[in-house]
Amino acid sequence: MKIFFYALRDYDEKGYLEKCADKYGFEYGCTSAYPDIDNLALAKGFDAISIITNPIDTVMLDKMKEYGIRYITTRSIGYEHIDIAYAHKIGIKVAHVTYAPESVADYTIMMMLIACRQMPYIMQKSNVQDFSLKGKIGRDISSSTVGVIGTGNIGATVVKHLAGFGCRILMNDVYKKDELSAYGEYTDLETLCRESDIITLHVPALEENYHMINESMIKLMKDGVIIVNCARGSLIDTEAMVQGLESGRIGFAALDTIENEAGLYYLDRSGDKLNNRDRAVLKAFPNVFLTPHMAFYTERTVYDMMNNACIGLLNFEKDIDNPFEVSVC
Repeated sequence: MKIFFYALRDYDEKGYLEKCADKYGFEYGCTSAYPDIDNLALAKGFDAISIITNPIDTVMLDKMKEYGIRYITTRSIGYEHIDIAYAHKIGIKVAHVTYAPESVADYTIMMMLIACRQMPYIMQKSNVQDFSLKGKIGRDISSSTVGVIGTGNIGATVVKHLAGFGCRILMNDVYKKDELSAYGEYTDLETLCRESDIITLHVPALEENYHMINESMIKLMKDGVIIVNCARGSLIDTEAMVQGLESGRIGFAALDTIENEAGLYYLDRSGDKLNNRDRAVLKAFPNVFLTPHMAFYTERTVYDMMNNACIGLLNFEKDIDNPFEVSVC
């Protein structure tokens, strides 16, 4: 089998890829460039391609089909950037990956602690040798009510790890997990928003989840609520969040992902004029902490992503049961 890897990072992914190629016995080609209509010819003659979170539309899928590509895998859990229905229509199978949930779960709790203890402001003042206490008082996570929206693998791990802090935990999900009843209680979204001091999001970027945190939901929240998003930017209405920050309803926003981040994250844009007003506005708030969509980024996770991407494609080629296949709903 021949696999072409787009957006492959030499400094971490490539080493794991070489090990996988030796282990599983496939040929590969690669480029650090993201796929576009002009460079898809690089994959001509390959059976499959592997991408990261960049849009794959009908035009690109038609070109892949023309070049003989039969399979696509995205080295991410989310796959909303691929037109899955059209890929299936033209006979291209699609896979995604899974990885250990602890990386994002632990990062999420770190973001909560950063927000609770006002670490960005403390470090800013410390850098100019202001070591006073005024304006730097924090809050205890242990005495907080934390609302976890979405209790899939990552959300469930957040719940279990949070339990060690002793905080009250509220949960919301369409599918309830009985084993989590030992750590918290399931409730409706409105109640979770009303009663939580901290709200964290762990749901996929499905159409029904678009802007699930919006003006009406923010109005239900406690004054000074902390919002953490290490899932997908589209879950939060940015304009509504900005209004919540301006009014004080939102006390802190710790965001690993934001709307319209495509073309920014995982790229070196040093010195560029960024055409992203949402990010510029959010960065203007001292009580907003932004990181570049890297909650997943640990050695263990990068290995899982590369290994499972390869397994997903090889399973297609062997025509065996494939836990990584993305089916049309």
